Parts: sequence; C-alpha cells; structure tokens
Amino acid sequence: MRIKGITRNVVVLGVVALLTDMASEMLYPLIPIFLTGSLGLNVQFVGVIEGIAEGISNGLRWLGGMLSDMSRRRKPFVVWGYLLSAMSKPVMGLAAVSGWGVFLLGRSTDRFGKSVRSAARDALIADSTDQEYRGVAFGFHSAMDTCGAIIGPLIAIAIMVFWPGMGIAWLFLAALVPSLAATVVAAAAVRDIPHEASRQETRNTLKFWQHYPGPLWVLMAAGAVFSLGNSSDTFLILRSTGIVMGDASVHEKAIFGCAIFAAFNVVFAAAATPFGHLSDKLSRKTVILAGWAIYICVYGGFVFAATTAAVWVLMAAYGLYWGLTDGVMKAYVNDLVSKEQRAGAIGLFYTVTGTAQLLASFMAGYAWDKGGPSWAMALGVIFPAVAIGILLCVRKSS
Repeated sequence: MRIKGITRNVVVLGVVALLTDMASEMLYPLIPIFLTGSLGLNVQFVGVIEGIAEGISNGLRWLGGMLSDMSRRRKPFVVWGYLLSAMSKPVMGLAAVSGWGVFLLGRSTDRFGKSVRSAARDALIADSTDQEYRGVAFGFHSAMDTCGAIIGPLIAIAIMVFWPGMGIAWLFLAALVPSLAATVVAAAAVRDIPHEASRQETRNTLKFWQHYPGPLWVLMAAGAVFSLGNSSDTFLILRSTGIVMGDASVHEKAIFGCAIFAAFNVVFAAAATPFGHLSDKLSRKTVILAGWAIYICVYGGFVFAATTAAVWVLMAAYGLYWGLTDGVMKAYVNDLVSKEQRAGAIGLFYTVTGTAQLLASFMAGYAWDKGGPSWAMALGVIFPAVAIGILLCVRKSS
C-alpha cells in the first residue's frame, strides 16, 4: 500500500534504516549487561562509556551536516557513515578478550559513523519530500528504523536460547551481516538530489557559521535542557532488569533485556507514522510537548517502580514518547530553515543536544552509584519539565 507523500528515496532509506537497526538493536540492550556482567564494570563507568559514545554520535553531526551542505551532496556521507558503523560491530565483540578499551574504540567508531550519516540522511529525506508530507515521511522512516529495532532483539533472543553456549560476544560478529547489507543497499539504491544554489545562498552555504532563524535557537535551547535529563537508555535497561530479574544470571538478564527492548520498539514503530502525520495536520510543537510530558511520567514512574507489570507499562509508554518526538523533531528543525541549511541545522541541533546528553549520562551514572537508581531516574523528570517551558516560547510552528 502506497502512503501519500512517501517517495522512493524515503522507502529506500527506510529499508537501510531497518537493516542497520536490526544489527544495532541486536546489541544495544545487551551492552549494559555485557559491560557490567562480562567485563565487570560499575554503572558509573558504563555511564562514562555511553556518554562518550553518544556524545560523539550527536556532537559531531554538525560537522557532517555542514560538510554535506557545503558540497550540496548527501549520498557519500550516508554510505560512508553506514560502512563505518558496520565495521565497528566485531571490534566491540573483541572486548571480551581485549578489555573495555577495545569496546570503547568500537562503540565510538559506531557512533562516529552515525554522526557522519545522520544529518545528511535526514536532509535527503527532506529534500525528497514536499513540506506538507514531511512529518509523515520522517515518521515512516522512524517506523522502518524501529521495525529493525524489534527484529534485532528477537534474533538475539533466538540465538541465546537455541545456542546458549555461544556467549554474548559472538552476537557482535553476527550483527556485521545486516550492517553490511544496509551499506550495500544505500550505495546501490539511494539517489542523491544535489541542488544548485543562488549566488547569495552559495556564499552562505560555504560558511561554517550560518545565520539560522531565531525560532531554531529557541528550539535548540529547549532540546539541550531536555537532553540534560535524557541519559542513555542503558540506564532504563539496567533499572528494568534490576526490578524484574534481581540476582539472575548474566544470560537470563540478557534475554530479558532484549525482550523488554523489543516490546518498547513495537510501540515506537506503531506510533511513529501516525503521529508524524498528526504533526502535519496540527503542529510539530503540540506533538512534541505531548511526547515530553509522557517522558516525564515514564522517568517519574521508574523512580517508584517495584513490580514487573510497572516495568512493562513504563517501557511501553517510553515507546509512545519516541513515536511522538523522534521523526517530528527532525521535521520541525527542517521547517525552520531553508533547504540549503538543512543538514547543517540538523547537525547543529544534535551537536548541542548530544553534548547535553553526554553530560546527562555522566550525571546519571554518578547519581546511580552515589544515591541509587531512583536518583538517576529523577534527573529525567527535573530537566525535561524545565525544557517544556522553553519549548512553549518557540513562536513559529507548522
């Protein structure tokens, strides 16, 4: 069935995202368990590793985006970014014999690949889509991405159940297969849309420091404050497994971590496209505000959660938050700038919010070790509540 406004490029990039997330999310729910159980690291150090990795992912997007805008090309950044992430997967698995330093190298390379491709890919989606369908296009891409995030953990569960002696480290090698497939599809099927700019636009595009409109800076400030309470999802996985699994084995916790992550992504995938479409009809800001309010409820719930049922409900609600905000925020940023500034604006937005997220993971790890998990979860209530007030000050919306 054809969805109105979804172009060929959006579909192809959705398939690429599905394959990539199939690989990444085979591993993501296992990472905190691998680091704490197999490598013996404490939670605060896990926060440092994830903070560095996510900081690289988001913090360097501005550079990749600006280079894409300057060259007026998107595809090379997309393909090379996916290839870097693919090659990082087996490197992380080598940490089982080489230590946490090798894991940090692999994880950082994976996130660097994301920083190279993400802004250019999102700009290409916008380049390929009429503005009145931009929300549904980004929602569709998020849904395809998240379908991979459902399939990946289920594959990991199947491997761990049917081949329990294989060990978690081997899953990092298995993840190489769909990652390379994504790179091949991107190289073969994505169509670049280079655009010719006017003389004035060319002078502006060739500058790293561009003049972005005021509403973008207000949105960026709101995103930065929100991100101070948006630590790595590894803390939610650790909190969930701690409540439900207690002193279970690393293997048992790994299976549960994959199951809860797959369930969260089912809700995310189901919500992303319809809420993207809703943002086309109402306003981006309204949909994002609803998502942030749900986020506050989720983290507030994890402060007090003590039962298995509470964990499942809260993780489902967390998927709803992602469905409301992930694609819609990208569409909102694109709405606020010209096409010649898209990749740079998206990259700068995620550079600012990524730096804040790096600090969030450091703070959450410290709070967890010093005061317990409830203190770490409380940060996800305080900062987003302030961010909502700032977001309300964005005057221009679509």
